[in-house]
Amino acid sequence: MPKLSLDALAREHLDRASAASSGRSAATVHGGHGHALRQTVLALTAGTSLAEHESPGDATLLVLRGHVRLTSGDASWEGRTGDLITIPEARHGLHAIEDAAVLLTVAPSG
Repeated sequence: MPKLSLDALAREHLDRASAASSGRSAATVHGGHGHALRQTVLALTAGTSLAEHESPGDATLLVLRGHVRLTSGDASWEGRTGDLITIPEARHGLHAIEDAAVLLTVAPSG
């Protein structure tokens, strides 16, 4: 079974996000479409956001580095390095308060 370093991936994608005009970088590291589970490393530079979008199913965010805010309606949750946030099954958005990398884990609704 292959092994990967989430710390190295966080560094790599933060570097890519810093160089990108969008301020973002992401890569699926496990699973994907047609699988029961998908895990994606996502990096955002400070001040960058993912616009509000629908929830694809059961999902969590593990903050690998930095500081983020997850919002859904009038509710919000902040996460820092090492925090695990359960994503509500409702429209939600993500904002990087400082440069951040997260591991998004999704088990799509079927």
